[in-house]
Amino acid sequence: MSTESVKYRKKKKLGSYPYVSVIFSVSMALFVSGLFGLIVLYANNLSQLIKENIEVQVYLNKFLPENERIRIHKMLSTKPYVLKKEGLAQIEFISKEDAAKQFIDNTGEDFMSFLGDNPLRDAFTVKVHPDYIDEAQLKEVQVDIQNISGVFEATYSQNMISTINQNIKRISLFLMGVAAILIITVIVLINNTIKLALFSQRFLIRSMQLVGATTGFIRKPFLIRAFFYGILGGVLASGLLWGMIHYGETKIEELALIRNNEQIYLLMGGLLILGSLLSLISTYQAMKKYMRLSLDELY
Repeated sequence: MSTESVKYRKKKKLGSYPYVSVIFSVSMALFVSGLFGLIVLYANNLSQLIKENIEVQVYLNKFLPENERIRIHKMLSTKPYVLKKEGLAQIEFISKEDAAKQFIDNTGEDFMSFLGDNPLRDAFTVKVHPDYIDEAQLKEVQVDIQNISGVFEATYSQNMISTINQNIKRISLFLMGVAAILIITVIVLINNTIKLALFSQRFLIRSMQLVGATTGFIRKPFLIRAFFYGILGGVLASGLLWGMIHYGETKIEELALIRNNEQIYLLMGGLLILGSLLSLISTYQAMKKYMRLSLDELY
């Protein structure tokens, strides 16, 4: 048997087709999807971090005894709207002396020298749980705190909260729109790539049909290859993403603060599943089409 015949037989092996272009296309499509998913994760984590740093300033009555201050601290600690980390309420006490020192350090103006007294008040800085940063809910939080005996006033930056909420809504709507377009694009790209790759196998498929091979027998090698090509594409896309994450953190160190490895691993697992499923479905649909074509349509 000649070398050319062997090469021809290898080329026409059932289930084989130009896999390099398929793997490349699947990898790039999944990489773009993963990159967008990564942006969504980082945006969500950044949004969560911003929400967790929303604070309410609780000013106390003057000349309040220490036992009363402790009582207020305990009451605030039990409130559901107070952010808790590792079981500890995120409440910080700032005495009027510390507040005056901070003001002087920041402005360079010693107001106590000409006032002769410290007009500031002892205060608590309370971090609010992200579930309560809606403007209406924050207003209720403010009223509830001010009803505590010994509290003079509770304040927060209303303009900042309004701006944060509006921006989060706008970004969420934008990302949802981009996600819909991207998903459709990825599905079409992978589907068309596999259809073109299988086009070279249409005559071999017809030959197998003519010799009596069953539909399942013909489809099986194509589907197996499609599954592994999808998995390989997902692995390559995940590798590129991981490299991009570490490269980004060398340029912007703050990115490490909002990275969640568990979420990233889930995203990469999702890419493997997405790649294998899309490859399987696209191959199945393409096979279904080519197996139904007439002889004239094959040409």
